[in-house]
Amino acid sequence: MSTAAVALRSAVHAALSSDGALVALLGGARVYDEPPRRPAFPYVTLGEARATDVSGDMAPTEEHQLTLYAWSRQGGHREAHVIAGALLQALDDAALTLAGHRLVNLRFSLADVRRDADGRTYHALVRFRAVTEPA
Repeated sequence: MSTAAVALRSAVHAALSSDGALVALLGGARVYDEPPRRPAFPYVTLGEARATDVSGDMAPTEEHQLTLYAWSRQGGHREAHVIAGALLQALDDAALTLAGHRLVNLRFSLADVRRDADGRTYHALVRFRAVTEPA
């Protein structure tokens, strides 16, 4: 993965961990790159990432797809929907600072909420699209 992808992921993690509305919904800064063995619900994980070179003639440019997951076991699907909304509020068109790179834009692209096979866990998948250039 590129250094831009690593910088983007780090900036997204920092932004979510310090977002007051999201932290309040989660009951703490429960935003994980890799969750602990037995995490307290609800929580958010950074999921899959994809980077594509979309460079033009002027400068190297990358397009990124970053997937976030919100995990809930309370209140049916409602809590997962509310947390997904908080992720959208925190990141859509956010002006994040990336180490060594410039974030051209960060936009919401997809959300999906579903119940897991255990019948009591809901998870929301929220995907964002970003474009980065070297700083």
